[in-house]
Amino acid sequence: MSSPHATKSHLDAQATTQPATRRRSSLLREMWKQRAAYLFLMPKLILFTAFILIPIIWAFVLAFQEYGVFGSEWVGLKNFESVAKSELFRSALWNTLQYTVVTVPLQVLIALGLATLIHPLGRLGQSFFRGAFYLPTVTSMVIIAMVWRWVYNYRYGLFNYMLSIFGLPTPDWLNQSSTALWALIIMSVLIPPGVGIIMYLAAMGSIPEQLYEAAEIDGANGFQRWWRITVPLLKPTTLYLTMLSLIGSFQVFTQILLMTGGGPGHATETLVSLVYKTAFRDLEFGLASAQAIVLFVITLLFGIAQYWLLYRKAEED
Repeated sequence: MSSPHATKSHLDAQATTQPATRRRSSLLREMWKQRAAYLFLMPKLILFTAFILIPIIWAFVLAFQEYGVFGSEWVGLKNFESVAKSELFRSALWNTLQYTVVTVPLQVLIALGLATLIHPLGRLGQSFFRGAFYLPTVTSMVIIAMVWRWVYNYRYGLFNYMLSIFGLPTPDWLNQSSTALWALIIMSVLIPPGVGIIMYLAAMGSIPEQLYEAAEIDGANGFQRWWRITVPLLKPTTLYLTMLSLIGSFQVFTQILLMTGGGPGHATETLVSLVYKTAFRDLEFGLASAQAIVLFVITLLFGIAQYWLLYRKAEED
């Protein structure tokens, strides 16, 4: 015969499991009601799982292995120790940081400046410039990189031709350590920031005109209205674009591969190009996975710091 204490414990356990069971059955019923939506989402979910989720999980597994074509061996943190001691990894990290620090602020500022100039235009003018600045962004980076290789050509490139007109020195942009990285930075800055312009224009269009009218009545000129009203109200958009640009700058790869190959020497080696070479040239997949994880952590920390600083400033304002 069971004791009253045991009976009470059993009843308490049943009372705890019953709400959980009801919640599960309610969730299943709701999912069944929305089965058509889940059916349409299934192809995307399958592709995401096959080509993103599983490779990410597998990269974390490989990072702790010395992986070869004919077998693998668990090595613990050895790959991460190799990354920490690698001069090449530190050089690639430094190149990536230089690229990021210069390109991200300039891309955001250029997008804001161009959107400010386009916004006062009529609907037709805005539509024209939206299309003009956005269309280049759908062009493959491979094509853009090939065009810029011609622009930087030492003998017949556009840049050196313009410099020669004014009697200035004509460097071999992509084959000199002192200029190769800056050539890539200039290229990235001069590519039209179409997405940023469109997002800024949409955000500017949502700002109430009454704010500008009140400021004008108070005697504020055009620049003061822009600085005191437009820029503060665009901070959420600025934060989002800065985060996108930051992630993109840490992932720069295509133009590096096609234009310099990481050279001359390792002057333009970035983290992603180093991961690519480690994995598919040197076939050191475990080490490449460890490098990729370190890159992910660095990007995450920079993103969190940037979000915290900008969001806190927005809250203070």
